[in-house]
Order: sequence, then structure tokens, then C-alpha cells
Amino acid sequence: MQNRVVPRWLVAFVSMAVVVVLDVTSTAGQSTTAGSYRAPRTLDGKPDISGIWQVLNTASWDIQAHNAADGVPAGQGVVEGGQIPYQPWAAEKKKQNALRWKTEDPLQKCFLAGVPRATYLPFPFQIIQTPKVIGLAYEYNHGSRTIYTDGSPHSGVDEFWMGDSRGHWEGETLVVDVNGFNDQTWFDRAGNFHSEALHVVERYTRISPDVMTYEATIEDSKVFTRPWKMSMPLYRRQEKNVRLLDYVCLEFREPFVSFDELSKTR
Repeated sequence: MQNRVVPRWLVAFVSMAVVVVLDVTSTAGQSTTAGSYRAPRTLDGKPDISGIWQVLNTASWDIQAHNAADGVPAGQGVVEGGQIPYQPWAAEKKKQNALRWKTEDPLQKCFLAGVPRATYLPFPFQIIQTPKVIGLAYEYNHGSRTIYTDGSPHSGVDEFWMGDSRGHWEGETLVVDVNGFNDQTWFDRAGNFHSEALHVVERYTRISPDVMTYEATIEDSKVFTRPWKMSMPLYRRQEKNVRLLDYVCLEFREPFVSFDELSKTR
């Protein structure tokens, strides 16, 4: 499978998207507490979760609670229960990954971030809804995903960097089943990892006009002893004319120096 970024597709995707009309009156006077908030609806009656969203946490550095370090802000962690249930061999590999992150972290090689890591990178991402598919465009490295909500089954193709996503609605929540991964992405810079058997179930629930909860249940029988969960809020970006900007990751390489140039320095 391709191991670099996919082409930008946002403009083409928007051109085919159904225009989303917000039912402003449906939210008037409603509580913004989780469980009672009813999101505005799209033309096909589904909760509207479109917009540009971003996290305000340190999960990109380490999804578990961690102290501050050189270039790393302290964080409380986003893993339910605080601990990741690694198998013994995998716990040791995670430690080795952490020591070698400068060369081994897939983001250091400019690969795609994978799921769920793309969600909590310190970059915004955009959600675009249509009746049959939901598009996600990530500012980091032009990453993208298509979540099929038309009832179609998984493709059966493996080794995707961003997985194969199929979604459905459960009340106010978009539930996304993701499989078909390769084993080349990490969960964070701290070396938390998975195998190609990774299975992720995401849940997106808008709980107020500008806040959405994100949950990801992680299952990988080759690496973990049981399924586990992470969760966090996502915040709608509010700036005037907010949009995804251009961020292209360029893998560092030593510049080529010819023999003639090298001889001149001696």
C-alpha cells in the first residue's frame, strides 16, 4: 500500500457535498450538558457535526499522564483508567520505542498519523457531511479519510494507513468502525503502538454548539490483553475566516555534497 500522503481532495469533495442547513430554532433554549443537547440537523435529519475542530491536550506527545520534559508539555492523559493493558513483550517494545522515537516515530518519517492519532495532533481537522459519506480532512500532511455511512460493508482490503471506516448513527452519536490497518503507525510520540490487527471504534457526540466528545475504543489481541478506551473533548475553531492551512511534512535528509565541493573545504 502507499506509504506517503494521499493527494488533496477537499475541494473536489466539497463540490459534491450536500449543502448543510442548520436548524437554528431547534437548539434555542436547550441545555448544553452532555446527554440533553440536541445538535442542529442536516438536510437528511442527521446530527450536524461538520466544521473545523481541534483538541486542547497533550495526547500527541503521550496519551498517558506524563511530566513535562524537553519540548514536551505535561499532560494528565486521555486513557481510561490511566494504564494501557500491554502484553508483557509489548510493554517492553513500547519502552524501546520511547527511547528511539527520534528515528522510529512514523511522524518523524512523514508518514500519515493513523487513527486515532490524527484526531489529537496539534493541528485542526475538518468534518464534511453528506447523506452517504462523511469526509475528514486533516491539516497535518494533507491526511484524509472517508467514512461510509451508506450501510456498505468493509472493503476487506488491509494495510491502510488511515484504516477502512464505516459509520452509523446512534441517536446523537456518530459511531465509526475502523479496521484494515497496517502496523506502521503509533498512538503518540511516547512509543505506544499496535499491530496490523488493530480495530478502532470511534464515537463522535456533539454536546454543545462548540464542543464535541471523542471516544476511541482500541482492540488488538496481538498487543493488548483487553480492549481499552481513550476520550477527550474536541473544540470548534472560532476564528474569523478559519480554514485548514497548508502543512506539508518533509523528512529530513542530509544534503548531498559532491566530491569536488568536499575537496574545496580541505
